[in-house]
Amino acid sequence: MILIDKATIINEGETFTGSLLLEGERISRVFRGEVPEQQLQSCRKRIDARGLILIPGVIDDQVHFREPGLTHKGDLFTESRAAVAGGVTSYMEMPNTQPQTITNDALRQKQELAAGRSAANYSFYLGATNSNIGELLKADPHTTCGVKVFMGSSTGNMLVDDRHTLQQIFAEVELLIATHCESEELIRENRDRLLKVYGEQLPVAMHPLIRSAEACYRSSAEAVELADRYGSRLHVLHLSTAREMSLFSEDPTEQKRITAEACVHHLWFSDEDYARLGTRIKWNPAVKGVSDREVLREALRNGRIDVVATDHAPHLLKEKEGGALSAASGGPLVQHSLPVMWEMADNGIFTHAMVVERMCHAPARLFRIRERGFIREGYYADLVLIDPSDPFTVTPENILYKCGWSPFEGMTFGSSVRKTFVNGVLAYDEGVVAEQAAGELLTFTH
Repeated sequence: MILIDKATIINEGETFTGSLLLEGERISRVFRGEVPEQQLQSCRKRIDARGLILIPGVIDDQVHFREPGLTHKGDLFTESRAAVAGGVTSYMEMPNTQPQTITNDALRQKQELAAGRSAANYSFYLGATNSNIGELLKADPHTTCGVKVFMGSSTGNMLVDDRHTLQQIFAEVELLIATHCESEELIRENRDRLLKVYGEQLPVAMHPLIRSAEACYRSSAEAVELADRYGSRLHVLHLSTAREMSLFSEDPTEQKRITAEACVHHLWFSDEDYARLGTRIKWNPAVKGVSDREVLREALRNGRIDVVATDHAPHLLKEKEGGALSAASGGPLVQHSLPVMWEMADNGIFTHAMVVERMCHAPARLFRIRERGFIREGYYADLVLIDPSDPFTVTPENILYKCGWSPFEGMTFGSSVRKTFVNGVLAYDEGVVAEQAAGELLTFTH
């Protein structure tokens, strides 16, 4: 048994001094105040957590770990190790790999790839196409986090642009439907108009003009309308605009069938940062204006946005070269998402309890994850110890992403992740990732 002793625990809206007893994969006891002497004597290891903050492990509901087929950028082994170094103990990975995860056989193959190699717990989305509704209807709801629908630009045949197919997905699929919402038609119109004026070499600062706020709103509104009509469980990913917030309610997450996600880059960066960071902050949807960012932050505070994730999508730096049309979209984030959000809480933008709610509790509630996301007796011991008085600077030497870079390079954060537990195993400890891959397949209640 392991005792985490006298930590400052932030959990379910409370902050208190307490201790946790871990037995195997689970949290055996939660103590407030002093730990009984007999419990102290029975522990094989005691971690003095005075001065440290203990929270549940972060659950990231949107990552691209690039395996299979794109492993020069990242893979399940490398990116999950980066995840636990940043306090992320569970992730849900996207289907636009090579081959694409658009059959249940491909889904099972991914699960097998992760088993014994992933440092964090894992689940995989089944991708929708214009022609695979049969596969979507056969998915196991207890081991599949959701169905991913690209309603904007995508690779291969994963852009679902057939209206009848969309209606069928929203009407018949009982799993959570997670959408990438950008209007492909409006994006093409914006691109063609700017090309006529500026020519082929569009600078990256024009990216949010091509993938505009209207393109986001039009597609998100369509998804919400379909979900309203058919009573679907809809989760709209990586929202980036102020206008889209009008589509969502402030009700508690567990009471909603239509929910919203924001990503750390849309909460931290704005279009003012293109001049400094260029294509390193080129994402789809694009980073928008300061006013959009401020409304997103307020939506996180008032509950219109339910969860915070990363859309972690590594590319090699050479793939990020070029401008608005040629540079790859996406970037690595999973190692630094919790430090970024904690920094914003330190600066008074959010509360620390809200960060825990949106990154740990809400994803567990929204996806109905079995026995994770909370510090509760009997739950899996997925935990993070944060040192609030240990600043760290992001450098190439401490970046664990396979692609080797971060948009946060050179930044110093006021707090650092000290230890991460996954299923009761110390997966990350003082800068070192454990050799043992402790991640397990996430399961869901329905």
